[in-house]
Amino acid sequence: MRVSDSKSAKRSNYRPTLIGIVIGVISSVFIWWFSLSESEKGDHASKDQKQPLYWVAPMDDSYRRDKPGKSPMGMDLVPVYSTSGENSVASHSTGEVMISPAVQQNMGVKLAEVTIGRLQSRLSVTGSTFFDEDSIVHIHPRVEGWIDDLFIKSQGDSVEKGQPLYTLYSPELVSAQEQYLLAVKRRDKTLMEGAKARLISLGVTSSFIEKIRDQQRVFQTVTFSAPQSGVVEALSIREGFFVQPGNTLMSIANLQKVWVIADVPERYFERVKVGNKAQVSFAGTGTNTRLGQIDYIYPSLSLTTRSIKVRITLDNDRGALRPNMFADVALSLTESGLSLLVPKSAIIRTAAQNRVVISDGAEHFKSVAVVLGDSDDDFFEVLDGIMPNDKIVVSGQFLIDSESSKNSDFLRMQAPSNQASTYGEILAIDKGEQRLTIARGPIEKWGRGPATMTFDVSPHIDLSHYAVGDPITFTFITGDAFTVIDIKHKTSLSENDRQHPQGSSSTGHSKKHSHGEHMNHD
Repeated sequence: MRVSDSKSAKRSNYRPTLIGIVIGVISSVFIWWFSLSESEKGDHASKDQKQPLYWVAPMDDSYRRDKPGKSPMGMDLVPVYSTSGENSVASHSTGEVMISPAVQQNMGVKLAEVTIGRLQSRLSVTGSTFFDEDSIVHIHPRVEGWIDDLFIKSQGDSVEKGQPLYTLYSPELVSAQEQYLLAVKRRDKTLMEGAKARLISLGVTSSFIEKIRDQQRVFQTVTFSAPQSGVVEALSIREGFFVQPGNTLMSIANLQKVWVIADVPERYFERVKVGNKAQVSFAGTGTNTRLGQIDYIYPSLSLTTRSIKVRITLDNDRGALRPNMFADVALSLTESGLSLLVPKSAIIRTAAQNRVVISDGAEHFKSVAVVLGDSDDDFFEVLDGIMPNDKIVVSGQFLIDSESSKNSDFLRMQAPSNQASTYGEILAIDKGEQRLTIARGPIEKWGRGPATMTFDVSPHIDLSHYAVGDPITFTFITGDAFTVIDIKHKTSLSENDRQHPQGSSSTGHSKKHSHGEHMNHD
């Protein structure tokens, strides 16, 4: 019995010790766990959860693989995760895509701000040199006959005014000479004047008529001379040809002036006007740039190039310029107004619409539809879809767009807290100060009632498109002043909209004006 009691006593002493050891271990684990940083906990908790669903090509999300590798273009595949996290891409129902900074860096994402400015007022295009068609003289016979001698042998020959071109045998000319000589012999003034007038009408010169009279003979052939100096632009006869008054024998072009005809892309048409200056240079002349101006804009566009032709007339006193020479043309365009500008590299063009990817400056991105206007070498003018100072993606946007566009409404992301939209009616316009006085409707976002206010207007908005009394919808931001950043015509204001738009109410509050109204908003 004593032995048993002794063993029982020993076991009783061990139990408290064992319990103490267990409690100590558990306490140590809890202390270690709570001593970890939040990021360390997240790393431990999500090791198994943050496995990529698949890998995709940066430029084509339809190219998917179940492990890392290279795309057909040789680019590293990008992992796609099921939830947002350190290296994840998460898509939301509105088309917003969340991309962590690490993945943005791997994708080469670069941002730029939407700016307000003017498009370049200079356009570089190409053109070619042509004869001045206003100076071309076409040679036609006035009688039937045969070409006896042809002194011009080929197209492009230079000729001087008065130089013989060809001789013509014509029975009608022979008959007219005989009648003239008969009148001369009879010394009948009336017959002489009539016969001489007939010869002149048939193209015979006064000097040749005097020759007939002096020599008292009929010439079987008559020589015709160049009416102006220049080059033979076209030659359609040879010796022995039978010709009639309807034939064009040759054409002579004067090279004192030449035409340069340049092709201007269709999108610049509104900014190209007659009188705009032009600088024209020719690679083959070794001369300085020649100055001119647009003197004619052709009425139709080319079906193949979708461009419109403009004409510049240049002096060519030295004869250095020749038809069909290639020309580089720098056109001065009519200055554009202030507008929203985005880099061309940011535009995603599809058959259905044009898009850009906007960002909140951190991890959220979304594809939005935009309406494009004019452009220059570097920028597009955006008429609708974005606002000043929006951040847009200019590099790496195609993969983001392919994910966002699957379920995007293509509208801008939620507006910042200092931005609101409402309707109203224009009461006054100050174009000099770029301001509008508007009887605006309520601002539900901030719980503000109707009021009359004076707003600054963003410089990219052209106030000449609006008049006093116009119903409008507009978006503005608050800061040092209330500034309208977007405005559109509204079809009409309902009677309910028109009720007390200046902010009067049943409580008898006075009107609130201009910057005197202070708006509290979140």
